[in-house]
Amino acid sequence: MCGAVKILLECIGEDPNREGLLGTPSRFSETLLFLASGYQCNVEQVVNDALFREEYRGMIIVKDIEIYTLCEHHLLPFTGKMSIGYVPSGTVIGLSKLPRIAEMFSRRLQIQERLTREVAHAVMKILNPQGVAVLMASSHLCMEMRGVRKTGASTVTSEFLGCFESSEIRNEFHARLQANKT
Repeated sequence: MCGAVKILLECIGEDPNREGLLGTPSRFSETLLFLASGYQCNVEQVVNDALFREEYRGMIIVKDIEIYTLCEHHLLPFTGKMSIGYVPSGTVIGLSKLPRIAEMFSRRLQIQERLTREVAHAVMKILNPQGVAVLMASSHLCMEMRGVRKTGASTVTSEFLGCFESSEIRNEFHARLQANKT
């Protein structure tokens, strides 16, 4: 990969042998491999049997999970926050596993719509709850740095499965996300 980065530097008119760029191919390669590390794992590995029998029937939400990923169209970052909620069916998941699932999918080249959907469907498949809700709001550098160049624009996506398809449950999810906001 380092050779490819050197070629890219030459293509934009840089000298990859310039002092400030000597380590760049290696640093960029390491960074890209980290940012794409989600391809090397799967949901079962991430969850690691952290499923527990529990007859809790209320809504469980982990909100404001920070997300950093790369847009597959421009290889520029988009960042934001994701909230994941579910209503269990006799099994709960270790709370840290929801951010870990989101992290796994965000460490792949992405579009926000797919990332939102993949997280919701993965939680639904691994946990088999009554329903899953995922809401994500992000800023995309491909819109801010190039193209339309509109800073401050936020893109919001959602995926509602199972009982969250009911407007009453979906409204409760949104209300709980607003709780304790300052």
